[in-house]
Amino acid sequence: MSLLSLRGVDVAYGDLPALTGVDLVIEPGEILSVVGANGAGKTTMLRAISGLLRPRAGEITLDGVRLDRLPSHAVVEQGVVQVPEGRKIFPSLTVLENLELGSYTAAARPHRRESLDRVLALFPILGERRRQAAGTMSGGQQQMLAIGRALMARPRLLMLDEPSLGLAPKIVQEIFRIIGEINRAGTTVLLVEQNTRQALAPAGRGYVLENGRVVLSGAGRDLLDNEHVQRAYLGM
Repeated sequence: MSLLSLRGVDVAYGDLPALTGVDLVIEPGEILSVVGANGAGKTTMLRAISGLLRPRAGEITLDGVRLDRLPSHAVVEQGVVQVPEGRKIFPSLTVLENLELGSYTAAARPHRRESLDRVLALFPILGERRRQAAGTMSGGQQQMLAIGRALMARPRLLMLDEPSLGLAPKIVQEIFRIIGEINRAGTTVLLVEQNTRQALAPAGRGYVLENGRVVLSGAGRDLLDNEHVQRAYLGM
């Protein structure tokens, strides 16, 4: 059984369609990338999975459980955790306080120390800055904090919305290296990115969204070789 499944999902903002008939599946243990231009519907899709938007048609299931009927906090309790675009950390709180807030669910709280040790091993800079106000760190360090906070919830599915946004190329490479490490440790990853090459290279599979519809899907490497993807997103 697929871990996550979207079947015929429609989402609208008032009368304006944002997603139309979206079908998507994520298998346990994989990295799945969804790419597309700004406004294609990528963030809307993540918000619908997270319970922040209610589809007007279709269904979203996790291991057979209907997520589209649950409030957002219950979706997190099912093991689906999103790292939002723009990071959305709490700038006035310390790094450690931000991380601890990630383990608020009943399932995650008993494992807080273990999860913290894992996060600090992945991101040693967070250990060095644990008493620093989060808002005083660099953009790359804040992105690491946002990912670390999500990992504190012990997700089955980690969803990342534009993790490379606004970061220097060297930091982007490090972020994607760590995403790969998180996946190899057993966490399924759903990655949404405008940086098509960066997103599809590590992905076992990918989808291309255009104007709220899935127009292509396949192996990540095959999509990178696709003529339409190369022309529309890679400038080739």
